[in-house]
Amino acid sequence: MNDKETMTAEQFGEEGLPDWSWRDDALHAHFETGDFVTGVRLVNLIGEAAESMNHHPDLDLRYPHLDVRLSSHDAGGVTARDVKLARTISEQAAGEGVRAG
Repeated sequence: MNDKETMTAEQFGEEGLPDWSWRDDALHAHFETGDFVTGVRLVNLIGEAAESMNHHPDLDLRYPHLDVRLSSHDAGGVTARDVKLARTISEQAAGEGVRAG
């Protein structure tokens, strides 16, 4: 699958990303940051990864959590690029001691 080909919810389910759910043709995750500073640090890490991939998620930072939404607007749904970024974000969150909730 390439970065322009959309995937189905079933295909996404085979990717093994327990932090993420499929909703409204996008991937969603909720991370419990515990405090605002940790949330900002995670947002900055996500921003760096997203920029390097030329892919930009929707981020909603609140005390004490961060909601992330991924979708490839240019492809009209979820692509392999979203899955790759989701995997990276989950790894970054784990590295910061942040759990999905």
